[in-house]
Amino acid sequence: MRISSPTRVLWPEVGITKLELAEYLVAVGEPFIEANGDRPVSLQRFSEGVDGEQFFSKNPPKGAPEWVRSVSVTYPSGRKHPQLVLDEPAGAVWAAQMNTIVFHPWASRAGDTDNPDQLRIDLDPQPGTGFAEAVPAALALRELMAEVGLTAFVKTSGSRGIHVFAPIEPEFEFLDVRHAVIALARELERRMPKQLTTNWWKEERGDRIFIDYNQANRDRTMAGAYSPRPLPHASVSCPLRWDELESADPTAFTIRTVPDRLREIGDPWAGMQQQGAGIGPLLEWWQRDLDDGLGELPFPPDFPKMPGEPMRVQPSRARNDDRDD
Repeated sequence: MRISSPTRVLWPEVGITKLELAEYLVAVGEPFIEANGDRPVSLQRFSEGVDGEQFFSKNPPKGAPEWVRSVSVTYPSGRKHPQLVLDEPAGAVWAAQMNTIVFHPWASRAGDTDNPDQLRIDLDPQPGTGFAEAVPAALALRELMAEVGLTAFVKTSGSRGIHVFAPIEPEFEFLDVRHAVIALARELERRMPKQLTTNWWKEERGDRIFIDYNQANRDRTMAGAYSPRPLPHASVSCPLRWDELESADPTAFTIRTVPDRLREIGDPWAGMQQQGAGIGPLLEWWQRDLDDGLGELPFPPDFPKMPGEPMRVQPSRARNDDRDD
């Protein structure tokens, strides 16, 4: 792959260039494609480096090589459109040539885009909390997943959060998987109510870790495994072994350090998708909660109004409106 403007600095604070980004993607190419390949992927592109303007490419960019394929996906609006699929490291390098820094893969495969084969949870620290506070939540989540037969895998978000994935059988569509995630999140919140919350509205979260269930929605993605992040130190969303988590420093996993790490310890996520399991027990938990009066939770604001969804208005505003009435 030809890289234009190879000396352009993308991360000014550490001096990482466009060529170094391409070389990184080559170095991590095999595990990167194992984690993110054969999936619809959105590209987060920065034409002037991480401090400049950014935009998302969901459609294949113009001029894509003929060997880079796409697949038709259905968005929450019901509209269908082609989305890029990566099959080999050269595709990731080409995306870097197109100024891509962050890769956002779907939870479903290109051959069955409507049925996820991964259950994903984003443990999102709120103000006053950070990575260290998310660690106990991730460990508890792993144990809870094991109770329902799921094998959990963990990675840094590349920032302050933690991503926990579990491979699942692609038997259910996105809304069902979302409900499974909500059921799992609610059970985890019951066990750690002072540390965790499922409250969608920020004003109700306090300094607890937010279990972001909405990352399970159709067309909702997070940075893929080994994807760079647009942070000053050029961090990477890095898969970890579970025994590394408590002592991990998320700022230590960068474009310059992760290739050596892979050579030394291998890929903690190797063979992950061979351990898929069903989500039937979680859907039973969802039905149990429905029977107990716990219903649907808010969807992202750009989604169409969904059946059973509560009003999309933050609680303080709703209370003020009630007082005005």
